[in-house]
Amino acid sequence: MFNKILVAFDGSEGSRKALKKAIELAQCTGAELHTISVEVDLPHYVATIGEFEEVKIQKDAYFEKLNREAEELAKASGIKLTPHVVAGHAVDAITAFCEEDGFDVIVVGFTGHSRIFERIWGGTSRNIVRFAPCTVIIVK
Repeated sequence: MFNKILVAFDGSEGSRKALKKAIELAQCTGAELHTISVEVDLPHYVATIGEFEEVKIQKDAYFEKLNREAEELAKASGIKLTPHVVAGHAVDAITAFCEEDGFDVIVVGFTGHSRIFERIWGGTSRNIVRFAPCTVIIVK
């Protein structure tokens, strides 16, 4: 069925639900389980290098905590999880990563941290469905 599962994980309620379902799917199929978190909103213009580094350190700490949480949740279910953090636009980064690394399925939450589409079906999940090179499972 599936050999490699990629979960879009941003720490939102929707992505936590997606991670739990992906863990169940990995248990059923014996597939490798990976998470991807996309680092967005790094400052493009700063007065000093120190400003950029401070923001980067804060984001790195956030993603380290997020990855630890995901790994512990998977481990509690007997699943090894490999986390990844990439920079860029969420849809582009997730679909490109999926294609480059040969994933069979992407699991995403119905809603996430999208500020623009918070009142309708998440723009990120909808566009991942449109552009993904593989099966996409959306978890509500």
